[in-house]
Amino acid sequence: MTISAERVSFDGDSMWVSLSDGRVLGVPLAWFPRLCGAPADALQQYELTAGGIHWEALDEDISVSGLLAGRGDRTRRETGVAAA
Repeated sequence: MTISAERVSFDGDSMWVSLSDGRVLGVPLAWFPRLCGAPADALQQYELTAGGIHWEALDEDISVSGLLAGRGDRTRRETGVAAA
């Protein structure tokens, strides 16, 4: 059985993801910096995909499997490093 996201909603500091198996996951927006700083209207512009949730304008993809595993943003941002 593949579990997929069916609906996404937000409150002041959390994202709520309703799953196809009836569970609802609440995760802190702080786990996803691109979402945390985004305006409310941009958060609502998501697309549900077979494996997760995609925000084109925010360049963010979140997998259901990652949420179920308790993983936040895995993007590495290098700061203070000069490009060669």
